Amino acid sequence: MKKKITIGTRGSKLALIYAKIAEKNINKFKSRFSIKSVSIKKVITKGDKIQNKRLSDIGGKGLFTKKIENELLNKKIDIAVHALKDIPSKVSKKFYTNCFLKRNDPREVLITRKKQKFKNLPKNSVVGTSSFRREYQLKRIRKDLVYKLIRGNVDTRIKKLNNKIYDAIILSYAGLKSLKMQKKISQVFSLSEIIPSAGQGAIALQCRKNDFGMIKLLKAINHRQTNICVNAERDVLKVLDGDCETPVGVNATIQNNKLNIVTELFSLDGKKRFYLKSSKKLYLAHLAGKELGEKIQKRSKNHYKKKR
Repeated sequence: MKKKITIGTRGSKLALIYAKIAEKNINKFKSRFSIKSVSIKKVITKGDKIQNKRLSDIGGKGLFTKKIENELLNKKIDIAVHALKDIPSKVSKKFYTNCFLKRNDPREVLITRKKQKFKNLPKNSVVGTSSFRREYQLKRIRKDLVYKLIRGNVDTRIKKLNNKIYDAIILSYAGLKSLKMQKKISQVFSLSEIIPSAGQGAIALQCRKNDFGMIKLLKAINHRQTNICVNAERDVLKVLDGDCETPVGVNATIQNNKLNIVTELFSLDGKKRFYLKSSKKLYLAHLAGKELGEKIQKRSKNHYKKKR
């Protein structure tokens, strides 16, 4: 085990908060692993630089992780910290990506200038969202609103709202909570109203596959319940071969020694909706995501995929 550990992260305010949480968790095990110091290194990714286009149009989710992973491979950092929802469903075998900190709230929230609820927004109000999933889910509630792409960090999006470019914006609760900006929230959507993206609210820690000392550390930090839930959610994505353009929501929870998982998939145009849920004993949790993914894939007949 290295005596000095360097954590790599995106440079946004929120990403740095996640890195600080990771640092705090690592510090709990300093004496056990004889670690002398932990430092944080900012890495500016392509996803941070280009903020006026959909991720799917400029290379997908990997734009937020690729440069950080290159730093890991080149041994410039020892641990990469990612918001799990930014990691593509298929991860390179060069990395160990199976450590997750305790999950934050995965729900979605609405922010408006006058603290209006979603149902009270005037007809043709412009709602900013960064994903097709959110857009299609919201259209099931309100078809009379206008949905437009919004990119950028939380502060940038709120600034666009205040400048009246948008009448409302949709963000993840986890991000706002971490930034201590809950007062700006106009409405929190329930998990039944909007099913979040796989891994939403979870922070992933990643290291090199052959760095066995670091793997031992990450296994000690790993939050077991979060691990079970997010791996089941990501297994659904793997079956669907999902990327940042796939309009799919999936959420897993543990209750009464059972894993409950629900998924909602839309066709590319948002006109068809496929919804499934399942429940499995916890010792069979590792099968839940794959099985549910296969069922919804069969039912949807690949309506959610672009023809190649």
